[in-house]
Amino acid sequence: MIDNRFAFGVVGGLGALAGADLLQHLIRATAADHERYAIVFEQQSFPGDRMRADAQYDPIGRKLHAFSLIRRLETRGTDAILLPCFVSQTFLHEIEPNISTPVVGLMAALRAKVTAAYPRARRIGVLTSDYVRDSDLFGQAFNGTHELLYPDVEAQRELMDLVYSTGGIRSGQQSPAVCDRLRMICEALAAQGCDILLPGFTELSLVHAALEAVLSIPILNANQCYAAYALAQPMLRPRQPFKIGVVGGVGPLATVDFMEKVVRLTEARRDQDHIKMIVEQNPQIPDRTEHLLHHGTDPTIALFATCKKLEAAEADLIAIPCNTAHAFVDRMQAHLRIPVLNMLDETMAQIAGRYAGQLVGLLATSGTVDSGVYAEAAARAGVRLLLPDAAHQADVMDAIYGADGVKAGFTEGRCREALRRAIDHLAHNGAGVVVLGCTELPLLFPQTEEFEAGGKMVVLLDPTLLLASACVRHAQASQR
Repeated sequence: MIDNRFAFGVVGGLGALAGADLLQHLIRATAADHERYAIVFEQQSFPGDRMRADAQYDPIGRKLHAFSLIRRLETRGTDAILLPCFVSQTFLHEIEPNISTPVVGLMAALRAKVTAAYPRARRIGVLTSDYVRDSDLFGQAFNGTHELLYPDVEAQRELMDLVYSTGGIRSGQQSPAVCDRLRMICEALAAQGCDILLPGFTELSLVHAALEAVLSIPILNANQCYAAYALAQPMLRPRQPFKIGVVGGVGPLATVDFMEKVVRLTEARRDQDHIKMIVEQNPQIPDRTEHLLHHGTDPTIALFATCKKLEAAEADLIAIPCNTAHAFVDRMQAHLRIPVLNMLDETMAQIAGRYAGQLVGLLATSGTVDSGVYAEAAARAGVRLLLPDAAHQADVMDAIYGADGVKAGFTEGRCREALRRAIDHLAHNGAGVVVLGCTELPLLFPQTEEFEAGGKMVVLLDPTLLLASACVRHAQASQR
């Protein structure tokens, strides 16, 4: 919202004169209640603006330009967007899934006007470009409710010239000669039994008054209809696909591992069935363990800044595939509009539900252990926690941070042997479940319920996998 008013954003420049004409209609329509509405106009032409929308027209430049202007209007706080361009309406379905602000449908406006003002009309004459005609934009909009008639081949060629030529309407020419030639094209459609005429060029609004005065059948003013329709609609935010925001780089391999698990856990038959994810891969976030143990640089601001970028990118929730980083989540959450899904709580909830009564061993960085975040999560879930002794905690740290550790890119050899000793130690001391409480550790030993350690079978739990599973559940629930 802008100044607590409902803000319309108008995309201009797709042609320039038609966009300005719609702006005038919208200003007039809101004049009686101007304190309620704000209008934001974004006019910027592009190199392909003067190209004819003929049968060979390539709309890719217009697509990118229209999308860029819509995104700019979104950043300016608009509540609904008007796109006064019939060519752009042919690819509106490609734009809408990638924006969060509703676009008022130009074709819906024309259909509503025809239904309300001309309920007996059965045959509609359409004046539009070759490209829009071939795209069947009007056929899809009216979906068989009316018979649509278009100019014949010669008249269609002349119509394109009247709009696109150097002396055409798009260039600002509204001479009596231009209007008279348009009148003849319109009357030819009337002679075929058309009840009304619909413009498929927004530029025809510029000559609407002159045409209306001389035609034997009604012709709609597209821009006027569009402005009136926009004011009459209850604007609801479009339902967007669920998006996970991932704080990446803490560490980099764990980020990739987390994303792979989300993909693997998602039931999908095609690419489009998968969950949207946006990742801010920021390995420059200061080391969390170094801060907690040795008063190194506080990572809170870097973590928070990364979360805010994900929030600005319209994520629905934030996942942080780093156990130690959860020591900083509570202080950030109050300043975020979207939730950080707590990996530690998800892990303890899983244990409480599936392994009730089991003694749970924790293998994590010394920073995570000393911060007490896992102990607090365990207490909330009623889970008994077992920590390794000093020697085996050193093995864990060596497996993670050592010269041959997993953060250095190793997944075999000394790091794996060191972690195996720590798992055996916890199992020997009564743990039936072992939490691999650093996101790099499952890269050495994946989660399994059949793992022999300390002379017995134990369960290895991967919090990254449990976090990925929770993200998938939230995404699925949002689409119901």
